[in-house]
Amino acid sequence: MDAIKEDGLTTDANKAYGGVGDAGPKSLSQQAFKAPPPFNPQHRQHEQARFFPGVSDYEKAGDPSSAIMLSRRRGSVVGFVRRHSGYIFMFTVLFMFMQLGFHNGQKHHPQMQNMVVRDPEDTWTTSPSSILSPPEEEKKRKSVIAEHPIPGLMEEAELKYRKKLGGQSKTLKAAVAEYRRRYKRAPPKGFDDWWAFTQKYDVKMIDEYDGLIEDLKPFWDLSGEEIRRRAAQVGELPSIDLVRIRDGMATVINVNPNFHDSEVSARARGFKSMIGKFMTTLPDMDFPINAKAEGRVLVPWEHRKYPNLTLQDSSKGVQAMLGGPFKPDWGDDGNVWEAWRRTCSPDSSARRLLSSLRANANVPVKNHLASKDLSPGSDFSFVETTSSSEDYCETPYAHYTQGHFFSDWRSIPVLYPVFSPAKARGFMDIRIPSHYYYGSTKRYTYGWDSVNLELNEIDVMEVPWEEKIDKIFWRGATTGGGSHPPGFAPQYQRHRFLRMASDTSNASKVITFADPPTAGVHWVSAAVPIGTLNEEIMDAAFVKSVSANSYPGGQKALEADHRFGDSVPLGRHWAYKYLIDMDGMSYSGRFMAFLASDSVPIKSTVYDEFFTDWIQPWVHFIPLSSSYKEIYNIHAYFSGATQSTLRAVNSTSAELPPDQRRSIEGDKRLRRIARAGKRWKQTIGRTLDMEAYVYRLCLEWARLWADDRDSMNFSL
Repeated sequence: MDAIKEDGLTTDANKAYGGVGDAGPKSLSQQAFKAPPPFNPQHRQHEQARFFPGVSDYEKAGDPSSAIMLSRRRGSVVGFVRRHSGYIFMFTVLFMFMQLGFHNGQKHHPQMQNMVVRDPEDTWTTSPSSILSPPEEEKKRKSVIAEHPIPGLMEEAELKYRKKLGGQSKTLKAAVAEYRRRYKRAPPKGFDDWWAFTQKYDVKMIDEYDGLIEDLKPFWDLSGEEIRRRAAQVGELPSIDLVRIRDGMATVINVNPNFHDSEVSARARGFKSMIGKFMTTLPDMDFPINAKAEGRVLVPWEHRKYPNLTLQDSSKGVQAMLGGPFKPDWGDDGNVWEAWRRTCSPDSSARRLLSSLRANANVPVKNHLASKDLSPGSDFSFVETTSSSEDYCETPYAHYTQGHFFSDWRSIPVLYPVFSPAKARGFMDIRIPSHYYYGSTKRYTYGWDSVNLELNEIDVMEVPWEEKIDKIFWRGATTGGGSHPPGFAPQYQRHRFLRMASDTSNASKVITFADPPTAGVHWVSAAVPIGTLNEEIMDAAFVKSVSANSYPGGQKALEADHRFGDSVPLGRHWAYKYLIDMDGMSYSGRFMAFLASDSVPIKSTVYDEFFTDWIQPWVHFIPLSSSYKEIYNIHAYFSGATQSTLRAVNSTSAELPPDQRRSIEGDKRLRRIARAGKRWKQTIGRTLDMEAYVYRLCLEWARLWADDRDSMNFSL
């Protein structure tokens, strides 16, 4: 057969179409208008089978014209795919990445929670159930939590405390054995006399002195002679008094009378009173007592790790040890934070300058496409204990929230023995009981009758539990830090709490509560304006401005940003169920009074005190994080949801009287904490227990004071 040439291409038309060829040459016009060869269905099916193996039997059985159109359409699709395959591939890859991104965006990323503050109503995508669920399911929402964590925290804490209290040594022999087991050395000389003292006055805590031993541990590296020299030298510094024991008699000495301090000798006189019952049995020694509430001793990490790098012989005097005269105020040449961060290891974040200065900025994010189904959120997180163990070496940006890092008082960069009422992490002071706890004053002592000068077991202003106001109460001054460097007062602990508690805005807090309140089985979450919550459950105010000029904008700005109220007597606190206990310049001196009352202390602190090993959070008080954010949910558990919270979820319980909205189980647990705290103060937080602690401290200090420490050991 002849081949037909079209546009320079030679094709075998007869073979292509299976028809009879037309012999002989044709003109171009004849070729152009030549009728197509007859259609061969079998050949077309063969071609379809090659390129489209999935062709159905129906298509194979169809009429020829339909098959031709279908073939042409498929050919055009294949051509389109071939021409645009690159674009199609890129679109497919992009689509897959978008799907993976949305999927991962809904996962839980705990590290991101600290970086971004999200609106309580936010979730990244709208829940299909919120769109498709029928009305009856909306009325019967599932509980947002299986069980509330607070009962578990209380039960675990109670088990720990019962085990600790029940495991105390019952005999002198057992106490000696336990001492050796814990500290790998013999008890100090006079341990038997101390044991007799504890038995005489029914002291419960016999073995729990780990904090005391930890405070004294660095001084074991110094000789007795060196300790005696350093104790005398540090007494020369401002705001340090000496309690000196000579021949069984104690006196208070102020070696530096040229420096005027309003607090001079108050804590030293308190310490002298604490040793009154047993000072005749003690050897000669000195106790340098801190006249300030703030910690004093901050020794750089390198000096502790490699003491040979520093001067260890103090025989040349205190100025040689400190590298010059000691200035009590920081002035313009440093601050507490710069000294504190040097107590961290060199590989910590605090030692990297930029990390130590970075502020903790939270950026609110609002997602208007979010589901209305709320989850408890970050405000529904409860701490097991206080913030005294918070590691600012690894989270240096958080130091802006604590006023003690901005104290005006210069710290001491050498290991000098200084006895202080409290100790924050990083400081090397030695803890002693506060004179506020030991003495009796109308500002700090529960049951003190300032008219008859006697201590009553029940304060005359005490209120029965059923009549207490179901609110969170606090009154205090604007203390909390200094101004080195200036400008950071708004972030100090008291200022932050007061701004939160006096906020009148519509910013939301997510509250998780039982609905109905009396059941404690079904839990729901609701976003409630913080202004409404504060009106319902908060009663907090400053009553006095201290150093108002250190606050940006002065007194006017301070009053504009915080609620101020009138001063109240200590007894006014007992009218409320919840009492906030916050740090000021240092520890809070009212904590023992709060424990002695029939109310419940909610304590937030970064300090450890002498009793830290003796008391149990969630048994004797409620611990509160340094952010305070969970306090609204604490109240919601123990006291039940407020009326505005119930209305936020259209609960029928919202219109019930307050006593019927109260959580019965929560109120029982709250009262149990109040009773346990009061019982602790009556049995373990007595002045006699403080004396037992100081007695044990004196024995340990006497051994360190001696040249021959082995001669100061006790053995049965």
